[in-house]
Amino acid sequence: QVQLVESGGGLVQPGGSLRLSCAASGRIASIGTMGWYRQAPGKTRDLVAVITRNGITNYADSVKGRFTISRDNAKNTVYLQMTSLKPDDTAVYYCNAWITTRGYWGQGTQVTVSS
Repeated sequence: QVQLVESGGGLVQPGGSLRLSCAASGRIASIGTMGWYRQAPGKTRDLVAVITRNGITNYADSVKGRFTISRDNAKNTVYLQMTSLKPDDTAVYYCNAWITTRGYWGQGTQVTVSS
């Protein structure tokens, strides 16, 4: 059984920063691409950023230059450093990881950007 557990969400003022973490646990031989997605109320779940096992990254245009994704393969953990946060970044953020041939999701962590 594989489990992804996110942490680090919360309430932050516009212009502020947050760091999300997602740790994978369970029967894991190797993790492929890991990523972060987000879903605002009434909207679809959209890609925020992904990172391959070798460190190649890809970002949504809306977060380029503000968010940084990274990972620690030894800890089976992926991070999302978010800076210059805007109200439009408010959403539930979900971690995703590809393990063998299947994608797994975390339970989500709420990020609210408001003054």
